[in-house]
Formats: sequence, structure tokens, C-alpha cells
Amino acid sequence: MTDHTTDPTRLTDLTARQLLAGYERGDFSPLDATRAVLDRIEVVQPQVNAFVRVDAEAALAQAEASTARWRGREPRGLLDGVPVSVKDIFLQRGSPTLRGSRTVRAGGAWDEDAPAVARLREHGAVLVGKTTTPEFGWKGVTDSPLSGVTRNPYDPSRTSGGSSGGSAAAVALGAGPLSIGTDGGGSVRIPASFCGIFGFKPTYGRVPLYPSSPFGTLAHAGPMTRDAADAALLMDVISGADWRDWSQLAPAPSLSAALTEGAGAGGAGTEGASGVKGLRIAYSPTFGNQVAVRPEVASAVRRAVGRLAELGAYIEEADPDITDPVEAFHTLWFSGAARLVEPFGAEQRELLDPGLREIVAAGERYSALDYLAAVDARMELGRRFGRFHESYDLLVTPTLPITAFEAGRETPRGSGQRRWTGWTPFTYPFNLTQQPAASVPCGVDGDGLPIGVQLVAARHADALVLRAAHALYESGAVPRLPVPGPGATPAGS
Repeated sequence: MTDHTTDPTRLTDLTARQLLAGYERGDFSPLDATRAVLDRIEVVQPQVNAFVRVDAEAALAQAEASTARWRGREPRGLLDGVPVSVKDIFLQRGSPTLRGSRTVRAGGAWDEDAPAVARLREHGAVLVGKTTTPEFGWKGVTDSPLSGVTRNPYDPSRTSGGSSGGSAAAVALGAGPLSIGTDGGGSVRIPASFCGIFGFKPTYGRVPLYPSSPFGTLAHAGPMTRDAADAALLMDVISGADWRDWSQLAPAPSLSAALTEGAGAGGAGTEGASGVKGLRIAYSPTFGNQVAVRPEVASAVRRAVGRLAELGAYIEEADPDITDPVEAFHTLWFSGAARLVEPFGAEQRELLDPGLREIVAAGERYSALDYLAAVDARMELGRRFGRFHESYDLLVTPTLPITAFEAGRETPRGSGQRRWTGWTPFTYPFNLTQQPAASVPCGVDGDGLPIGVQLVAARHADALVLRAAHALYESGAVPRLPVPGPGATPAGS
């Protein structure tokens, strides 16, 4: 295998940790890496439409400053010189945050960073660009009236998933090893699964958010990366405290350290453990026959579960005692959308994505009692999962029951489904319960489209999810997925 760590022409293949090791050795510089990423963005952007804004001049200036620090052996923070992209939901100083909407004006000072972006700057990261999102992040695919359709790296006729689809496509195609996304119903894990990367939704409050999401405490922020170790590193940065989020959690031990030490893993009998040896893992392939899963997806997930068993985990096929909470989720989600656009006049509303207008209309019909009933259902769901994790350290499911479908659609053609929640039954329950959950690549279907397996733990057991995912990567169980370059024949054609 070629050692790309000494080959500047292949810098876009490297993880953040490999880049940092190369900077330390002097093999290449942050300026070299940033130039390579900017060149890569220029090549892949016409293929997938992953970015809404790239500020090459600012990125190169940041990279030059980082290069000088590394030459002086005085790097700043954990990510000094690493190229990072940011979903265009997060505020970023000096860059408009339009959130995929024609209703947001680009003018103005834009003089504030969101908490995660502020932490990236403090740790010396190079901010290369803002990635695409559906309007206000409202659905599980990425297209918007403002920025068009974001496509899948493995087949541009398919969707990247969403709502953090631009970030997933960027990471998959080497347009920066790290990105930060948001996840209100699966919006990190869905595109991670469709694009063959690692996506992690931490426990709610672990990553501070400001401004607060219109979707309230359903919305999480999390890393989208090449592997679990890079995600842990990025979490160590973006989980830094910020007074603007009153709901943030207390500072936690390093998640990078916990990958091998098992620090803070949680779960009975797992203290001090490494990898997954001895963990009690529940494998729920269909949530008790509630979900129809494509055979190729089911087979790939089953192989990943088998690998966890080979690594020493105790596997039991077991389903959580739940029914589909989609109605409660819709009540909370649609109400958030209605609150978001409440100040809009008729002309602004006409500019909205038609699907967003539909859920706003639904949200406006709910009463306060409807909303509180959904909160009650959410609390009961959390209680049931809390009891479930008394018996099991981890729950494993498919991330999604399907692989990527036609781009530009909210639901698969011919599915009969009305809303994106119809094909994401494994993701949104864990936004209701605020549990940590990750999507790990575990194979491809017959068309060469990626498949993801989801790992879920009890609230606050973020380290356990990342440690188990890292064990899969370290064991070689996660496939290296070849990504077709621009102009290549789409997978399956």
C-alpha cells in the first residue's frame, strides 16, 4: 500500500490525524494540505454541489499562519492547520449563513461565530467553506430553492441524504477530512450512511448550539469524518463550553483518550474496558418487524454485528419495547417549522420550499395540548430506552433500511411515503431520546451504494459509541469504499 503521508499529491486522502502527524514530521505543511483541498473542491463541486460558499483567500491566509506556527514548533490547539468545512446552518464570522433559504438576506455584518465554529478557530482549524443544506435543515435530503440539489459521490443521479448532505459529500470526496453538521432527526447519520462516511450524533447538549434551533431539543450538532478517531478528536474541540447555550452539558473527559482506555464508557461491567470485548450488545434488525429492510442492507449490517461478536462482544437479537414514535416527532418537528416562519409575510412564505410550507401548515394546526402530549410520548420513549440500556450497553440497527435513491426527491419514487420520516425509522427516535448514535460504513449494495450500521448507547455514553465504532475501524471491518471521480460512470450503470 502506498504511504500517502509523504506524498503531497494525495493529501486529500488523509485523515485529520494523518495530516497532523505529517505537519509534526515536516513532511508537508497546512498550506500544502489546504491548497490540495481547495483544488479538490474545484474539481468535485460541479459533480455533487457540496458547497454553497468557498473562501479560498481566507482559508489560505489561515493555512499560512498555521504553517508558520508549525515551523516554529508552536501549534495552536488540537486541529492546527486541518481543513474543515461547516454546514451552512452554523454562524461563521465574515460569511453569510443563508441556511438554504431565499428568505435570508446575505447582507449584513455576519460578525459572530456559532460555538462550534468559535472552538474550531481557537484550535487553529482552517475553515475552507460552508456546505449545503435543505432549507433550514427541515428534511432528510439535501436540496433547496436557494442552492439546488446536492448529489451522491457514488452516483450523482442519487441523493446525498440530508440535511447535512453537503458535509457528507465533501468528506467522502476528499474536500476536507472534517466537517460539522446538525442532526434533528438523523441529519448527520442519514447522509453519512448514504455517502459512506462516519457520522456521530452526540448526546444532546454535549456540543453547545447558538442560536438555538427552531426544532428545539431535537437538534444536535456533530462531526462528519473519515473514521471514529477523527470524530473523537473533533468532538474534543467542538464540545468546548460556551455560555450562550444554557442547555450545554458539563465538560467531559477527552473522547480521543476514551477510544482505547474506555474512560466514561458507561454501562454495567464496561468500566476500564477497551474495544468491545465484554460489551452486551442488542441487535435489532427491524425494530421487531416494524421496518422493512432491504436484503442487501440487512446482510451488510448482520456482517458488522458478526464482527463485533468476533471482537468479543456478547450479541443478542433483541428489540426495544417501543412503537414507532413518528406522530410525536411530527408534532414537535412541524411545530418547530411553524414557529420558525411565524414572522414571515406572505411574500416570504411563497419563497419557501413547497414541502416546508406543507409541514408549516400542519404545525400551525397543533394546539399547546397536542405539543405537550408529544412531549409526554417523548418522555415515555426515553424511559423505555433507559430501561433497555439497563440490560444492554449498545443497540445496533441499520442506519437506514435503504440505500440512496433518486436525487431531488424527498421520498423514494413509488414508495407511497409522504414525508422523509417514512424511510428513516431508525434515526429520529434517538433525537427524541437525545441518545448518542453513530453511523459506520459496513458495505455496499449491488449498485455500489454505501450501507451504514447504527450504534446507539444510553444518554451520556458518547465515549462508548465512539469506542465501539473505533474498534470496527481498527479491526478492518469497515470497508474502504472507492469513490468515483468526476466524469466517471455512475455506480450500477
